[in-house]
Amino acid sequence: MNRYERQIKLQEVGVDGQDRLRHAKVLIVGVGGLGCPAALYLSAAGVGTIGLMDHDKVDVTNLHRQVLFQESDLGKSKAVAAAEQLSKRSSEVVFEIIQESLTQENAQSIIDRYDIVLDGTDNFETKYLINDACILSEKPWVYASIYKNEGQLSVFNYQDGPSYRCLFPKTTRQNISCEATGVLGVLPGMLGTMQATEVLKMILGKGEVLSGKLKLFNIFSGAEQLINIKKRPEEIEKIKTNGIVPVKLECTLKSEFQWYLDVRETFEQPKPSGNNILKIPMADLVVRHHEIPKDQEVMVFCQSGKRSQNAIEILEREFGFNNLINVEGGIETIINGD
Repeated sequence: MNRYERQIKLQEVGVDGQDRLRHAKVLIVGVGGLGCPAALYLSAAGVGTIGLMDHDKVDVTNLHRQVLFQESDLGKSKAVAAAEQLSKRSSEVVFEIIQESLTQENAQSIIDRYDIVLDGTDNFETKYLINDACILSEKPWVYASIYKNEGQLSVFNYQDGPSYRCLFPKTTRQNISCEATGVLGVLPGMLGTMQATEVLKMILGKGEVLSGKLKLFNIFSGAEQLINIKKRPEEIEKIKTNGIVPVKLECTLKSEFQWYLDVRETFEQPKPSGNNILKIPMADLVVRHHEIPKDQEVMVFCQSGKRSQNAIEILEREFGFNNLINVEGGIETIINGD
């Protein structure tokens, strides 16, 4: 009671509200720029169980915006490192560590265990996956997205409200991530905190939840906009009838005779097809470097050209490769346009 005294005094919370928070279960998918501040404030508010789901490890480029991590966490699982830091602040909260990617196979079984899902991802295929699983599990989820200096925020599948597919029935081919476009750390900090606010409102049953509306804002101009989202019942019914509909985009690369090395994660889109493409994620390079030919030119690519450049540096320094060329601009620059 002493710990939460300041918020229990609020009419919107009270003792009953604090008890609701204590019994609530929230899943955070992606413990990064959005997930870190959201986890901080949800645990600080006394949310009883928080799932921390992330397959990735802490990298030095994360530190300017992923506020749960410090230099000593480099190379450590994000889910594990986040749980360690959060437990020091909120020992009474249960943190469930999930060190894997959300997939079509595990999405519904994992989401079924929680009351609300908070999306901390930066790729559209996972957002569609969260949305579809939440429709099937009848769970609301809090969406956020970032592009350079602009942020988007909404709540989907809440009390028979619109879904993500109502707003975006069709996908684009290219993910736009912070890696490719850059971001000032305060933007995901603000968005993650706002996501946590929407979660708290739903748990407490107070305030106006951002369902059926898309909030847009720009941190440099200060401009804000609120757009109404029209519900498309047919899009929701498709998922209820057919189950999760994975977003998979196939493509071909410009040259059939050139060797390529794809160092992206397995879930990243678009997925190129061809016998001339080696698919080895960054984390597996050390143990699988022997699969990469040394006697001919190999084009190395990722989404933007940054990870692939890092991969080349590792392979040259550690294993003596001298035949690797970075694809500047990432996969979109080498996709067959036909």
